[in-house]
Formats: sequence, structure tokens, C-alpha cells
Amino acid sequence: MIPDVAVPARIPGIRSVLAAAAGVLLNLWLAGGAALAQGPAPAANENDLAVIAAAAKGELDGVARAMRAGGGVKARDAQGRTALLAATYGNHVPVALLLMAAGSDVNAKDNQENSAFLLAGAEGYLDILKLTLRSGADVKSTNRYGGTALIPAAHHGHVEAVKELLKTAVPVDHVNKLGWTALLEAIILGDGGARHTEIVRLLVAAKANVNLADKDGVAPLAHARRRGYAEIARILEAAGAK
Repeated sequence: MIPDVAVPARIPGIRSVLAAAAGVLLNLWLAGGAALAQGPAPAANENDLAVIAAAAKGELDGVARAMRAGGGVKARDAQGRTALLAATYGNHVPVALLLMAAGSDVNAKDNQENSAFLLAGAEGYLDILKLTLRSGADVKSTNRYGGTALIPAAHHGHVEAVKELLKTAVPVDHVNKLGWTALLEAIILGDGGARHTEIVRLLVAAKANVNLADKDGVAPLAHARRRGYAEIARILEAAGAK
């Protein structure tokens, strides 16, 4: 059976995906379960790389075949990607679901320091993000810029991803290597439009420090005013920004 992974009901065809995943996992268990319960990742062999390649293409049947042939879910390719990370780069939800159900590590990072969780948050891949959060995502983990998943989600205007992350213990005032918080990135790298304005509103509601300045001492309100983001400035002022 598939482990207890809560799945967003809105994923298209989710019942058939679950049924297919359950069948794949059952077949793997009957074949000896080699791909399901592994220790530390060994050097990748041909079957392991076949799992990763199929995952990157979103080929659920191809992943299943490679796993039945002995391919594992913990192996990595030359870029350091696990099969789950390869699936996440392509936003292949059914494959990601299968791989998480088979025990893939949602926090395993590749050579770019992306994990399935961090990448899903940064790219706004909401279904995979929800699945990673229900599969043990480390919400305090950071990317190559030293930022949590919340920071690039705010930067790129992924409103729903920000909402989902703010339901967790993600540190809302975490400062990345650039000296920016999620609030600062939403303003500095955002476009001042409806999505970034809503993200500022969400972060303020989540008690983000509206006076936490960047490494040059420039506060969020000053950045908003410089860019002419009147509505964002109003939200900050109402929250006590100076």
C-alpha cells in the first residue's frame, strides 16, 4: 500500500494515479522490494539511471519498469539529482507521488543545492510542494542562496505556494546570503502588481518584521516607496513600518 501521504484532491486523475502507484508498489514488493527499503545510496547503476531518466520525462510506466528491474529511488545522476528531483524539475506530479510513496527523500539536494521541496516552493509547483510537506520536508532547509523555500516563492509571486508555506514553521524573517527576507524579495524583485502585493499582505499577516532592513540598511517601506508601489507601502505603513 501507499504510505500515509495526503494528496491534494484537485490533482487531475488522482484516483487513477493512486491506483497505478499502488499497483506498482505491490509489484515491487512481490518482486522483493529492492527499490523500497534501501540504505545509503550506492553508486548509480544502469537501472538506477533509467529510473531517473524516466522520472525526468514524466513517464510513470518507465519509472515502474526501471524500479521492477532493480532501480532504486536514492541513486543520483551526474548532476546529483535523485529520481524525485528529476520529476520535480518537470513538475511531473504522478511520478513524484509514486517516488515519494516508494520512500524518496524530499530533502535530498542536487549539485545546485535544490531539493524536491525547495524547488517546488521556488517554482510554485503547488501539488508537489504539498506532497513534500506531507512527506517530511525540512521547512528550515536552504538553497544555494541561503534562502528558505519561502523567499524565492515570494520573489516569483507564487501566492498559493506562499500561503502553503506560511502554514508551516518556516521562519518568516529568515535572511538569505543577499541580506534579504521574503518580504524584501517580494518588494525588491517583485513587480508591485497584484500577486506581489498579496504576498506582502500575507507576510505581514504572518508577523513578518516590516522594519527588518537589508544589508545596506534600507527598510522594506523605503524600497516600496522608491519603486512607486503605493499599495504595498500602505500595507507596510498600516503594520507600523518606518
